[in-house]
Amino acid sequence: MSTVSSPPPLPASGASSADARRRSILRDAAFLRLWSGTTASGLATWALPYVLGLAVLDRSLTAVELGVLLAARTIGFLVAVPVSGVLADRHSRRAVVFWSCLTSAIALPVMALGVGSSPWLAAVAAGVAGAGQGACRPAYQALTAEVVDEPRRQQANAAMTLAVRVTTLIAPAVTALLAVLASTRVLLWGVGVLWLIAATVPPAGRRACAGKRPSTAVVADFAEGLREARRHPWFLAGLGALTAVIATGYSATGVVLPLVSRDRYGSEAVLAGATTAYVVGALVGAVVVARWRPGAQGWAALAGLALYGFAPLALLLPVPPAAILAAYVLAGIGIEMFNVPWFTATQREVAPDKLARVSSLDFLLSYGLAPVGLILIAPAIDAFGASVVLGACAVVCFAAPAAAALVPGTRGFSRERRQAGAIED
Repeated sequence: MSTVSSPPPLPASGASSADARRRSILRDAAFLRLWSGTTASGLATWALPYVLGLAVLDRSLTAVELGVLLAARTIGFLVAVPVSGVLADRHSRRAVVFWSCLTSAIALPVMALGVGSSPWLAAVAAGVAGAGQGACRPAYQALTAEVVDEPRRQQANAAMTLAVRVTTLIAPAVTALLAVLASTRVLLWGVGVLWLIAATVPPAGRRACAGKRPSTAVVADFAEGLREARRHPWFLAGLGALTAVIATGYSATGVVLPLVSRDRYGSEAVLAGATTAYVVGALVGAVVVARWRPGAQGWAALAGLALYGFAPLALLLPVPPAAILAAYVLAGIGIEMFNVPWFTATQREVAPDKLARVSSLDFLLSYGLAPVGLILIAPAIDAFGASVVLGACAVVCFAAPAAAALVPGTRGFSRERRQAGAIED
């Protein structure tokens, strides 16, 4: 078994875990810089497809060109994520964050030049922007473990996801207002500025692994990360459950919700209300999980993930609009009940020198399979009907977390030997 170096010491010498937990993470200047960077990157990630959608409305783009740009961004993301995981474990996580976000920052003005004049230039720029977006995800995840001491990481992860949810809630209105005052090209430059902020404001981290790593092939290094992931059955089980929920429940509701809102209720109000209810629920979930420490945290997180099953179930049944809104509130609460402990456990349990690679596997599957689900859901509805597809997706959303909970170690998102108090060399 490979030797894992000890994590960096807590910043306050002699402080107990309880004392460290009581110190507000919002008083930590290094964390505030990290929080600002992740918030800017999250807002930039959300803003790009929204701004490109506005470009379709003002006829700068056609619907086909929009699809090409979004597909190019997704391809760039998927290609960059595993490579970034390797680089962030080989080199400074802060440096990987800088260069990946800077790549996106440079790509956005190029995309602005291509929109409306050169579709191929815009598509290449979209692919590069997606690569920068994908490359920063595992690096940011690993940098969090270096900047924040372990007792406060759950609070830190909750604060970061809370910021992303708040911006997601208010950003559409702000962006729509800006679209009245500025052109699509100017808005794309603005997204580039957000990426520049994400590149420059995060602090330097403390390297959690010591010693110079031998130079090996990227594929071999990524395979080493896969072996590390296999050492944690709870991680593979949780990742499988998350991927199943995103590929089925998330995709089905994304496709069917607009149809149900139009055909069953006769307006777009249910669509807008459910989307808002989901974000509100996520805000509530992030606030709750920032402080809540259940004894069986892994099982509680998986139970939260299973709450997403109420979303396709509500769309399946002839319920009043309020029931659909309530289902989406539950789904939002549940996804943050899962996300925050999941990120925190990964940062705690995975070997520090392999954290970025394991995190890249997480993002590669959970984010990468979402478009696949969206592509397959519509043909499945045509073949089997919306009721069958929604029912199957609801079953998967409930069953996948339940099955994951049976895997050893998922009770506390920790390896069984550690849970039993054994000490590994």
